[in-house]
Amino acid sequence: MATAIKEGVTRQMTIKTGQKMLEGITIVDMTSVVFGPYATQVLADLGADVIKIEAPGGDAYRYSARHAKTLGMAPGFMSINRGKRSIVLDLKQDAERKRMLEMLESADVFIHNVRGKAAEKLGLGFEAVKAVNPSIIYAHCVGFGQDGPYADLQAYDDVIQAASGTTSLLPRVDGEARPRYFPSLIADKVAGLHAVYAVQAAIIHQLRTGEGQYVEIPMFESFTHFMMLEHLGGHVFDPPVGDAGYARQVDPDRQPFATKDGHISLVIYTDQSWSTVLTMLGDPDFLEDERFSSPQARFKNAALIYRRIAELTTAFTTLELAEKCREAQIPAQPVRDLAEMRDEPHLNAVGFFQRREHPSEGGYLDMRQPVRFSSGEASSTRPPPRLNEHGDD
Repeated sequence: MATAIKEGVTRQMTIKTGQKMLEGITIVDMTSVVFGPYATQVLADLGADVIKIEAPGGDAYRYSARHAKTLGMAPGFMSINRGKRSIVLDLKQDAERKRMLEMLESADVFIHNVRGKAAEKLGLGFEAVKAVNPSIIYAHCVGFGQDGPYADLQAYDDVIQAASGTTSLLPRVDGEARPRYFPSLIADKVAGLHAVYAVQAAIIHQLRTGEGQYVEIPMFESFTHFMMLEHLGGHVFDPPVGDAGYARQVDPDRQPFATKDGHISLVIYTDQSWSTVLTMLGDPDFLEDERFSSPQARFKNAALIYRRIAELTTAFTTLELAEKCREAQIPAQPVRDLAEMRDEPHLNAVGFFQRREHPSEGGYLDMRQPVRFSSGEASSTRPPPRLNEHGDD
């Protein structure tokens, strides 16, 4: 039993067995592409009723790749819009904007990624929304903190990777001078997860106090925080005691090792593991060299040990090495191609990929939420919505 205070009225919320944890929470979602929609899919999986507001033409991510049957149902859109209802509103029209405000009157959360000045121009700034619903949580997904010099700049994943120093990481590993992006929408997705916990924390505060609030989730600061936890490195101290970057992560020799038929990731984390691995690979005497006579010496000359291991692993198949590592309790996994992941045995055993039928798109693969709860469901059976599918609702 939880007590919630809203508009001065205390209400009892009974949590039933099997009830989703955010059931009863209504979220009006005016986000698009990846950052915001990834966040709201997680919230929908946890039981929130997410109403996706789309402009005429729809979320641009609907058209980001080849569709199966229906234009506007690209695979990326399918993967991060499960559990939502879609309605198209042209907010430049007074009547449509009035409908929007009517929805916000009864919503618990309003989340959007429209730049601040544009939201104000539409009459959807924080103060305007708060005027129609004083207890609403107003979650603003922005590129940069709104009190800094970049406040009004546009932000995309590539831009944030560059601004955060992330594009300097691969050159540190391979020595190539050209900065490069990680081939992943990693900044969008990390910022999306920050939005998830921020909204949930605000919901708890709302239930305890009845108070709404403005929540800002800046992509640049969120991703920089994520990346610099280890890569601030020696700059943690003032004055710095070493270079920025976590040396272990940017070591060019600490990479997957070649095998007879592929590659394997093999992690040597403790000093004792050096001896264990070299014995397993058939060269137990390698560490008797004076260059490896102490833990400090082995740390200093780790590159030489990695190179010897790289020579030895080519005598084994990937599966042989994986089994040897398992027996020796050395963390290891075969290096897999992206195209192999849908047949990955562990993921299939835990039901990670789930084949579903979409009303218009036919069969598709869904990925369940990886986090599991012993009480309360964390999945949604509502398929990704077609554009304006729930407009009449």
